[in-house]
Amino acid sequence: MRRVGLAVLALLVSVTVAALVYDFATAGESRPPGELYSGPIVRVGDTLIAYRRWGTSGSAVILLGGAAEPSWVWHRVGQLLAARGHRVYAIDLPPFGYSQRRGPYTMAHWIALVRGFDRRVEIRRPLIVGHSLGAGVAAAYALASPRQVSGIVLLDGDAVPFGHGIGWFSHLLVFPYFPALFRLATGSDWVASRVLRNAWGAGHPHFGDRILDVFQRPFRVQGTEAALKQLAGGGIPGVPLSDLRGLRVPRAVVWGAHDTVDSLSSGRATAEALRVHIRIIPHAAHLSMLANPQAVALAIERESRIAAPRRT
Repeated sequence: MRRVGLAVLALLVSVTVAALVYDFATAGESRPPGELYSGPIVRVGDTLIAYRRWGTSGSAVILLGGAAEPSWVWHRVGQLLAARGHRVYAIDLPPFGYSQRRGPYTMAHWIALVRGFDRRVEIRRPLIVGHSLGAGVAAAYALASPRQVSGIVLLDGDAVPFGHGIGWFSHLLVFPYFPALFRLATGSDWVASRVLRNAWGAGHPHFGDRILDVFQRPFRVQGTEAALKQLAGGGIPGVPLSDLRGLRVPRAVVWGAHDTVDSLSSGRATAEALRVHIRIIPHAAHLSMLANPQAVALAIERESRIAAPRRT
């Protein structure tokens, strides 16, 4: 037992020293958002919000991504919707993408940021599309301010809370282990490729340096490590199914046929609560906007036509 104890102690000391060395060696790699992303960026309250835009006229569509998704994921859907006569804005919800890492990372704060963004870019009653984590924000926004949206689309996101009750886990994310593990994982091409293959689906492209950099670079934004730890402590905010039943705005649930990140069964439960039929995107997994952008754009366009008569 003494030998085992000494071996465990030696291993712990070795891992700790290695983590400390790696932490200090990589400490200067984080950068302010403006050094990693050329814009556009707009100030909403005391937070700098990064976004992308397509189209110059027509009804407004706001696209909200999920966890660890930069607004780049919407580039094909944004182009397609703009070609159909919409003004499209894809927002980086903090602490993801290139928006400033300024919390709290709560539903109330996310809603305030989206509402403030609407005012800053001067759009009224947009159709809000939320993917994965963003689906909860879209639903919560519509519940809180139904007159300020023309409708919502929940894309591969059931909108319900996730991870609540495991706040103790964030206490395990301590220095020097968490920073070292975070930087190793987010800088690993192997890890990024595995995650993307699962989320993109069977028809995924070759993940070369360009695509991998799109997803890895946002993790270098200053404050990301602390922000993710804070988010993990509270879990992913969302809307309970019982509250979803109270939504009265035009709404749709759209899902990748082969999504294994958020199960199709959870999508059906949300669709049932909203009293709508789920729309299935063929040849797509969780990142359906990348796997089948044409079908996703058509589903959003269909909902925009349904919501159009309610606009003022």
